Amino acid sequence: MLVKQIDAKGFSQMIRAGAERLNNNVDAVNALNVFPVPDGDTGTNMNLTLTSGAGELEKASASHDHVGQLALALSKGLLMGARGNSGVILSQLFRGFGKFLSDKETVNARQLAEALKRGVETAYKAVIKPVEGTVLTVAREAAEKGVSVSRQIEDAAKVMEAVLEEARASLARTPELLPVLAQAGVVDAGGQGLVFIYEGFYAALSGEEITYTVSDTRSKGKEEESLGEIAHRKSAQSQFETGDIEHGYCTEFMVKLKVVEDEAPAFDEESFRKEIGVFGDSLLVVADEDLVKVHIHAEHPGDALNYAQKYGDLTRIKIENMREQHTHILEQEAGGEAGQPDKSTKTPEEKKPYGIVAVAFGKGVAEIFRSLGVDVVIEGGQTMNPSTEEIVRAIESVHADHIIVLPNNKNIILTAEQVVDLVEVPITVLPTKTIPQGLSALLAFNPESDPEANRERMLQAVHHVQSGEVTYAVRNSQYEGGEIKEGDFLGIREGKIETVGDSLLAASSDLLTKMLADGADVVTVIYGQDVTDEQVKELTDFLDKEYPDVECEVHYGGQPLYFFLFSVE
Repeated sequence: MLVKQIDAKGFSQMIRAGAERLNNNVDAVNALNVFPVPDGDTGTNMNLTLTSGAGELEKASASHDHVGQLALALSKGLLMGARGNSGVILSQLFRGFGKFLSDKETVNARQLAEALKRGVETAYKAVIKPVEGTVLTVAREAAEKGVSVSRQIEDAAKVMEAVLEEARASLARTPELLPVLAQAGVVDAGGQGLVFIYEGFYAALSGEEITYTVSDTRSKGKEEESLGEIAHRKSAQSQFETGDIEHGYCTEFMVKLKVVEDEAPAFDEESFRKEIGVFGDSLLVVADEDLVKVHIHAEHPGDALNYAQKYGDLTRIKIENMREQHTHILEQEAGGEAGQPDKSTKTPEEKKPYGIVAVAFGKGVAEIFRSLGVDVVIEGGQTMNPSTEEIVRAIESVHADHIIVLPNNKNIILTAEQVVDLVEVPITVLPTKTIPQGLSALLAFNPESDPEANRERMLQAVHHVQSGEVTYAVRNSQYEGGEIKEGDFLGIREGKIETVGDSLLAASSDLLTKMLADGADVVTVIYGQDVTDEQVKELTDFLDKEYPDVECEVHYGGQPLYFFLFSVE
């Protein structure tokens, strides 16, 4: 079937098919994790991210018969739903893809290939140190093939077939570029996920019937929400008197940018955000090549609208009176006995210089972070990375001038960094990769210092702590030339498997021996939900006997999957 032009319906079918194909193969992608530990969630993260994008596309398709508008909706949905490194990279691939297609009502073969290429360029820029042999390589080589083929043929289906073939070939070559993949006998998990998405794209373009519905792949969490709803949640949940609302109208609208030739001023996102910000607060601005989405709480919304109109036509305007809404909420919540004070009418708390948001897994670990001054602990970690939206939500709930974010997992750092441009408040994302690093950084935090000085001090603390963890193998594997059997206990230091044992004590004591080889003053042991008091005593007895001069602190973390977390300083 010759496909010279992809219209809005065909584009929607492509995305649905890609999401369906990935959803059906999540376990296969997860199984490619090179570490045989129970955190193989690349497929899960990519699936949840793409599901978020597909959901936004479905909403947009009800009112738009324009590929560009659908591509923009897809891009925004992916960004807000991005989870883990794989999810963030996927969102960036389709951010560049969406920007290129944003002004196109339909798409031909050459434009499709160029859009894939632009997506690759955006993704490479988003990753500080791109690693070849990953999904980036697969996406780049596939896009390059697509561009080459599109110069010779006009059939979008044939171009996508060539893209898919090259993606598969590139995926097969990933072990040649990353030795860790060759050692484990697998291909790159993220690259495999992208291949499944491209298989769906090709299936749709070649006429295969697609049965996908968004609800099929929705996560069991909350429904995805718009940027406006995210920004507004802070005011909706705040506790204050109605009369204290300084900017009374929640105002949302979009600007369809005019070209400079139409006598509209040149649009600069940073200047626009700064200048429109004088009209209110709770500002969010998301801009693409020809569309700007604005959310602002303004006392005189007309002023904001008049300013924005200089840049183009206004559309999808929504203005709500927050004072009326707040009064109604207070009346609903009052209930109870007359004369009883309502918590929602108390004076708002004074804004703090700093707020801290941390990601952690395990009730005990979360309590430790809170005891050290963390305002919001986001539940997440190895098996469920929080989305961009969840981090935005946490930041918006903290009443502070500057927010410090501690990801505490290498797979969450990229996601956290995406939030910087999505919220008003200044943010410092400290690249903590482990729970011990996060705790060490907190102990170095000084509320009297400026943000840059705190960042330097906290980073120094991170570099001075060794992190270890003990978990189990979920499958047979080979790593660093050694045999690993399913069920073996694994001792991991700084992300590298250091020891394999047939008992918890053997693996734990061996790992600690390696970590203490160069000496230390303090060992902190955080034990998980499946560890018994007897097992904790066995380990502390070992430390008392072998390292009597090292102080040992023991805390209950309650974390799943990881029996022990070790910090050595």
